[in-house]
Amino acid sequence: MGRPIWRYAIPAMAAICALAFQFYPGAGSAASAAKGDGICRDVVFAGVQHVVCEISPLQQQHGLRIDLHWKDGETAFGSLGAVERHLTQQGRTPLLTMNAGMYEADLSPVGLFIAGGRTLHPLNTRSGSGNFYMKPNGVFFISGRKAGIMETRAFARSGRKTDLATQSGPLLVMGGKIHPRFQADGDSRKIRNGVGVRKDGTVVFAISRQGISFGQFARLFLYTLHCPDALYLDGSVSQLSQNGAAAREGLGQAETILRKPLGPILSVSIK
Repeated sequence: MGRPIWRYAIPAMAAICALAFQFYPGAGSAASAAKGDGICRDVVFAGVQHVVCEISPLQQQHGLRIDLHWKDGETAFGSLGAVERHLTQQGRTPLLTMNAGMYEADLSPVGLFIAGGRTLHPLNTRSGSGNFYMKPNGVFFISGRKAGIMETRAFARSGRKTDLATQSGPLLVMGGKIHPRFQADGDSRKIRNGVGVRKDGTVVFAISRQGISFGQFARLFLYTLHCPDALYLDGSVSQLSQNGAAAREGLGQAETILRKPLGPILSVSIK
């Protein structure tokens, strides 16, 4: 059986009401340890609890697969549970699902989105306001079993062909250096999620269970998770589900009403 759904209450920007967000820490996957059971663990950093999930190149060789999802035909999936049901219908066991980057009101990605080797949304090199445009921003990608994170313009110049890619911003860490605009401990504290890549190619996903600043979240990736490169995916709306818990347990009524659907979603699954 899965453990109970975790709920978070975060004040709305207008301070009119609190929005409820869920984290699904499902337990007891049928997959064995060799097939990915136990890829996630709890980590406390700067007094904040996080869930950290790690996928090594060796695990990918043993059948674990990282994918990106946006639409099923012309319809956006919109939720972790919808992606988990889709994977199950394909004969795959979902081990992890998580939001995978920022999106517009119609759930389309703000930046580059490549899935199954197909570019479904182009690279965004424009300037603008908001976290996505806090330059440098960047791209998380996988080519074969090789994962990486690159600054947006460097990725564009590289002409790199990838199996999957999602663009977001800002970069948390690049080449072992924290984003220059981050304060050591800023006032903005939100539930945040991101992705990092270690020198050995291990992909590291992390989500905070409580609000955390950009600077603290970047230091988590650099000093505790040992990722010289890391990319911010989103905040406040951030969600993560383990072992199909989102599809099994669904949403409470308040969350269904108050929380917006998701755009790009990533998954880790096994056949």
